[in-house]
Amino acid sequence: MKKRRIIIDTDPGIDDALAILLALAEPRVTLEAITVTFGNCSLENAQKNALCILELARANQIPVARGAHRPLVQPLLLAPETHGTTGIGYANLPEPSLQIYPEPAVNLLIQKVMDNPGEITIIAIGPLTNIALAVRVEPDFAPAVGEIFIMGGAIRHDGNTTPLAEFNTFCDPHAAHIVFHSGMPITLVPLDVTYQVVFSSADRDRLLEIPSPLTRFISEATRFYMEFHNEYQQIDGCVINDPLALAVSYLPYLVETQELYVDVDISGGVSMGKTYADAYRLLKKEPNMRVALNVHPRKFMEYFLERMEWLAGEIGW
Repeated sequence: MKKRRIIIDTDPGIDDALAILLALAEPRVTLEAITVTFGNCSLENAQKNALCILELARANQIPVARGAHRPLVQPLLLAPETHGTTGIGYANLPEPSLQIYPEPAVNLLIQKVMDNPGEITIIAIGPLTNIALAVRVEPDFAPAVGEIFIMGGAIRHDGNTTPLAEFNTFCDPHAAHIVFHSGMPITLVPLDVTYQVVFSSADRDRLLEIPSPLTRFISEATRFYMEFHNEYQQIDGCVINDPLALAVSYLPYLVETQELYVDVDISGGVSMGKTYADAYRLLKKEPNMRVALNVHPRKFMEYFLERMEWLAGEIGW
């Protein structure tokens, strides 16, 4: 079985942390690097969280590179009310002994992709600033990317940051615009499907049956996330957007996709950052991505839980 070689571009973030752990628990992928950016928390917290999560999972060999600390144009937006001040809720991980990669994230992205044309899959689960900068710096970057799976946008679903816009896209809509029109093979995993994937308190209790630093981390991180979802969105449990975007890259049966032309509004005003799809070909433009519009939520959740149980067993007490 040929493994999918991936780079995760992320702003960890509670559900981002779960996506990193899922990548480490999945034998069908090789996690080659993590590139971090702002978003759910500051860049400083994001890079620390990425290093801490790798140490927690005993994956010290994976480089973590520091990326953009702010959007291309928009003011900086963070989400402490959603992910806590540090980005990982109530979880408290030891200071990392791992060091940050010496080169900037854009350099690492370009190096990995250009050295392995067509072989690298990018899992983009934060604002798309790092990816957009790589597209602008290296003209041959986009054609050399194997695939990119983007957690972002809301097509038929309400926004979760404004009434129309999803968080990752709203944080840097200009970067999303660059990436959407880059020519890369894109699969978009929007709120339309991720908001059906709810990690419940029963799921958390099931993981806690295994006494492990991993299950304790997941419990403490998601407890904060659940409180947010309950208070602000009347959701019982928490939505774990980012692990789904990762899983779709090697388990495509989890979602049903449609080829669509998708764009993002960067004109300003109430619809800033809104992603929209031309379902009826009114614009006479060819599709630029596959969009996940339906999902099998419990199939995914059972898979996620099984992988976390396995990883917890590997890490031990």
